[in-house]
Amino acid sequence: MLVLRDTEGNAATVTVLHTRALNRATLARQLLLDRADVPVVAAVAHLCGLQAQEPQEPFVGLWSRLRAFDPAALSDLLTGRAVVRTHLMRRTVHLLTAEDVLAWRSRHDAMLRQRVVGTYRRELEGIDFDALAAAGRAVLADGEPRTAAELVRAVADRWPTTPPRPLGELLVAALVPVAQVPPRGLWRAKGGVRNAPLATWLGREVDPPAPGGDDPVGRVLVRRYLAAYGPAATADLRAWSGLAGLPAAVAALRGELVAFRDERGRELLDLPDAPRPDPDTPAPVRYLPAFDNAILGYDDRTRIIDTAHRGLSVAGERVVLVDGRVAATWRVEADAVVVTPLRALSWSDRDAVAEEGRALASFLTDRDGDRVRVADPA
Repeated sequence: MLVLRDTEGNAATVTVLHTRALNRATLARQLLLDRADVPVVAAVAHLCGLQAQEPQEPFVGLWSRLRAFDPAALSDLLTGRAVVRTHLMRRTVHLLTAEDVLAWRSRHDAMLRQRVVGTYRRELEGIDFDALAAAGRAVLADGEPRTAAELVRAVADRWPTTPPRPLGELLVAALVPVAQVPPRGLWRAKGGVRNAPLATWLGREVDPPAPGGDDPVGRVLVRRYLAAYGPAATADLRAWSGLAGLPAAVAALRGELVAFRDERGRELLDLPDAPRPDPDTPAPVRYLPAFDNAILGYDDRTRIIDTAHRGLSVAGERVVLVDGRVAATWRVEADAVVVTPLRALSWSDRDAVAEEGRALASFLTDRDGDRVRVADPA
C-alpha cells in the first residue's frame, strides 16, 4: 500500500501493483495466460484488433491465444467482411472487426492526418486536403479496389509537383477511410495492398463524429483498452491508440474505474471487475508474432519486456515469452522453428520452449513437421 495526501492533507491508501502483478494481468487480458475457447471474431474484438502490417502475423497471434485455432476461420472472416485490415491505431495497419472500425474511424481521423503530415510536412505543404480527399473518393467511386500507386496516378495531374509516396499515404492512411481487401491478409496468400472505400466494402458509411464536443467513442476506447490491456496509465493508452490520452473520456469515466500505482508511482486505471491474477500464477510459454500489441500496447513495456530488449518490439522481431516475459526471439528457417534465447534458460524452460515450438511448427506446416531448434543465448 502507498499512502497519498491530497492538497488539503487528507490521506488515502493506494495499492501498488508490482511488475509481476502487472505481467499476470496483461497475460490474462491478452488471452496469453490460458488459451481462450471463443470465436475468432470475438477474440479480435476483445483485443481491440491486432496489429497486422505483416499480413501473416495475426494468425500466429491468434494461434497463441485460442484453443484449436483454425486459420481458415480468420480468412473466412476477411472474405466475409466481418473483419477488416485498415490503418487505425498509431497509423499502423490493424485487423479489426467491421463494427469497431466503422465506429472508431472518425475518432482517429485527426490523428491519422497529423501523423502523415508530421512525416511529410514539406512535401505536403499547400495541399488542399479536402480537395484531395474528394478527388480520391471520386476515383474509388466505381468500386474497383486500387493500389496506392494507381490512386495517385489517377489524381496526379492536379498535384503534379507532390511526390507520389506522400500523396498516396495521405490518401489511403488518412483522408479516405479504406479497407485493404483480400487476398491481402488471407492465410498463406500473397497479394499486394489494394484499397477499397470502407463504406463500399462494408455496406455503410463510417459513423460520424459525435456532435457538441461529446466523446462517446473515446469512453468506449478507454473501457475496451482497459479490458484488454489494463491496469494501465493514460500514457499507455496514448501509446496504444496514438490519440492524445483521451483526457476528457478518462475524466468522465473516473467514477467507474479503480486506481492503483506502479513501482514508479504512475497512476494506473482499471475496470473494477477485470481479472488481476495472483502474481504467482504460472505462465506458460507463448510465441508472439512480430509487432504484437501485448508489447506495443504500452508506453512502459517493462511489465513484459526488459528495457534492454525494448528495441526488439519495434524491430519486427518475433519473441517467446517464458514465465510471462520476453526471453527469446524466434524465426522460421527451412521449415523449422529456430529459437534464440536472450538469456540462459533452465533445462525445464528449454523443454517447455521446445514443446511449444514443436506445436507452432506443426501449425505452420499443417502438421507436416514439428522441427524446432533452441540455440545458445544470443
